[in-house]
Amino acid sequence: MSRYLQVLRLFWGTAISAELEYRANFILASFSSLGNLVGSLFGLFLFYRTGYTFAGWSWEEALVVLGIFTILQGFSSMFLAPNLNRIVDSIQQGTLDFVLLKPIDSQFWLSTRTISPWGFPDVAFGLMILVYSGSKLGLDFFQYLLSLIPLTFGFLSLYSIWFILGATSIWFVKIYNVTEVLRGLLEAGRFPMVAYPTAYRFFFTFIVPVAFLTTVPAEALLGRENWLWIMGSGFLSIGLFQISRQFWKFALRFYTSASS
Repeated sequence: MSRYLQVLRLFWGTAISAELEYRANFILASFSSLGNLVGSLFGLFLFYRTGYTFAGWSWEEALVVLGIFTILQGFSSMFLAPNLNRIVDSIQQGTLDFVLLKPIDSQFWLSTRTISPWGFPDVAFGLMILVYSGSKLGLDFFQYLLSLIPLTFGFLSLYSIWFILGATSIWFVKIYNVTEVLRGLLEAGRFPMVAYPTAYRFFFTFIVPVAFLTTVPAEALLGRENWLWIMGSGFLSIGLFQISRQFWKFALRFYTSASS
């Protein structure tokens, strides 16, 4: 474990140093994140401006969901997109050969090789929304800590799904459209699940588990924790992670080395 932590420190230290050579990009990323957040707030405001509310969700409570979604978006930009989208390039260019020859787990290498600080503004804005809405709702520190449990499960589930899609590039090289579809579906997490008709709720809970990414952590933060849903989120994330591990090993059986 200590060896992997040292490798991780070297990976991220090198990546951040390289990215910060272009510091103006951080300003542009901040404005882009702010623009996306304003658009999300405006979309939510259109529902609430006439006094309409999602069933059981006040304006501040809906902001909690939006804040968690924004943090999740930042997490994707910082860790998932810069790493997992490069799996396709590694397979296309044959550089996956060098990864497989290294004395380190290939899934770990592909998943953590780099980090992009341009997702940090989304995380910061998401935290600001949570602090603001939490102060209005009178949430205490313990509730924030409790919400970290399902939120961590949500991060792990999203990573596993994204990695599984990336691994399919061994058979289907151009999978960028598939990952964009996934990101499009995740946009549903901006709002509580009660905002959608029953059929959509079923789809975003049991087919594409968007509910476990945003709504379940939000309910835990608001003190509505249903331990059955939190346990389900844990089993789902661990199960998806194990599937991603086994699927990657299975996919490597069909990988044709660039040097073979």
